[in-house]
Amino acid sequence: MTQSPQDLCHALMDAAKKAGADGVDTMAAKGQSVSIEVREGALEHAERSEGIDLGLRVFVGRQQALVSSSDARPETLLAMAERAVAMAKEAPEDPYSGLADPSQLIEDWDLAAFELEDPAVEPAPEALKDDALAAEAACQAIEGITQVQSAGASYGSHSVHLAASNGFSGGYRRTSRSLSCVGIAGTGTGMERDYDGDSRTYQSDLRAAADIGRIAGERAVERLDARKPVTGTYPVLFDERISSSLIGHLLGAVNGASIARGSSWLKDNLGEQVLPAHLSVIEDPFRPRITGSRPFDGEGLPTQRRAIVQDGVLTGWTLDLASARKLGLESSGNAARGIGSVPSPSNWNIELTPGDQSREDLIRGMGTGLLVTSMIGSTINPNTGDYSRGASGFWVENGEIAYPVNECTIAGNLRDMLMRIIPANDARNYLSRVVPSLLIEGMTLAGN
Repeated sequence: MTQSPQDLCHALMDAAKKAGADGVDTMAAKGQSVSIEVREGALEHAERSEGIDLGLRVFVGRQQALVSSSDARPETLLAMAERAVAMAKEAPEDPYSGLADPSQLIEDWDLAAFELEDPAVEPAPEALKDDALAAEAACQAIEGITQVQSAGASYGSHSVHLAASNGFSGGYRRTSRSLSCVGIAGTGTGMERDYDGDSRTYQSDLRAAADIGRIAGERAVERLDARKPVTGTYPVLFDERISSSLIGHLLGAVNGASIARGSSWLKDNLGEQVLPAHLSVIEDPFRPRITGSRPFDGEGLPTQRRAIVQDGVLTGWTLDLASARKLGLESSGNAARGIGSVPSPSNWNIELTPGDQSREDLIRGMGTGLLVTSMIGSTINPNTGDYSRGASGFWVENGEIAYPVNECTIAGNLRDMLMRIIPANDARNYLSRVVPSLLIEGMTLAGN
C-alpha cells in the first residue's frame, strides 16, 4: 500500500535516529497535475504527472546536512538517513542552526478555515481542453490578432507534511486551477504580444475563459506601433499587474537573511519611516483560498498576521529561526522550506493600503508621463537601493493615454521612490500580493 506523506516523514525520521542523528526534520510532498495546451483549435500538448518528493535534514551537534529523493522504497529511506548523517559529521559547525524549541511550536490549528483544498471533483482533461479552446477563440476573435501563441489550462493537487524530532508533525493538501492565453498582434518586426491569466484554489472562483482570451487579445493589439518615449524626468504609473514588484523589493530588503548579512539598503532603518505615513504593509497568512495562506511555517512555528510597515514606519524583519538567532531576535514564523533546501525567510500574503483614487484618476492627474504595464531585466543594488529596469507601456499626455511605448529604462532609488508612492484603489483582493497601481513622481526615464 502506498504510504502517505505523513507516514513517510515519520519513517525517515526513525531511520535518521537509528543512523545516529541528534536531531531530524523531514518533509514529504505528494502531488499530481494535468496541463493542456491548444493551438489553432486543436490539442497541442497534454501532460499528466504524479510523484512524491522527500527531504531529510539531520543534525549532529551543530553540524547539519540535507538530502532529498523521489524514491520512497524502505531501502532508499535507510540509505538517505545514513548518507545524511555521514555528511553532517563532515560539515562545518553552524552555531545558528537547529530545530525549534518545543515551546515555540504551534499547538493546534483549524485547517478547514483556510480552504486550501477545493472539494469539487477534479476536472476531466476534456474540460481543461474546452477552457483552453474557449480562451484561444476569444483571443483570435479580436481584430488585429494575427495568431494566438498559446492557450492552456491546468489543474493540480498536492499534499505536504512536515515532521521533526522536536515533536512537530503537521501537513495539509492544496489544489490549484489555472488558465492563461497569449496573443500576438501585427507581423514581422512590428509584432507585439501580451497575455492574461488566472490561477485560483477553487475552480468556481476562476475567471471565465472567454474573458481571459479577450483581454489577452485586446492587450496585444493595444501595444501595436509602439515607439520610444522621450528622455527626461516624468511621473511613472506602475500598472497593478506589475506594481507588486516594488513592494517585493521592500520585502527583500527586510528579509532576515539579508539583514543578517548586512546586505540591505534598509538594514539601519528599523523603526523609521519607509513609506508615506498613511500606508501600511500587512502580512496575513490566514486568508481563505489564497496561495500564500498556511497555519504554520517550514519549521513548525505558528504563522501570524503582522504589520511589516505600520503607518509608514518599518516595524520588524522577516525571520526564520537561523536569521533570528543571528540577530538575537525571535522568529516571526516566516520559514519557507523546499524539499532540497534548508529553511529560509519568506513572506506569505501581503497587502498594501489602497488609495482613494482609481487608476484612471491617477492617469488624469499625472499630466505627461509613463504608464508601465510590463518590465524586463533589472539592476537593483541591494546595499543602496539604486533601481533600474527596462519597461514598456503607454505614454500619457494631458492626462490621457496617447500611444504605446517600449525600449525604455526607468531609474531611481527605492528609498526615495517608496516614500513618494501614491496608490490607486484597483488591487485584486484574491491575489497573494494585494497591491494597487502605484504612481511615483519624478523618475528618470531613458528613451530617445
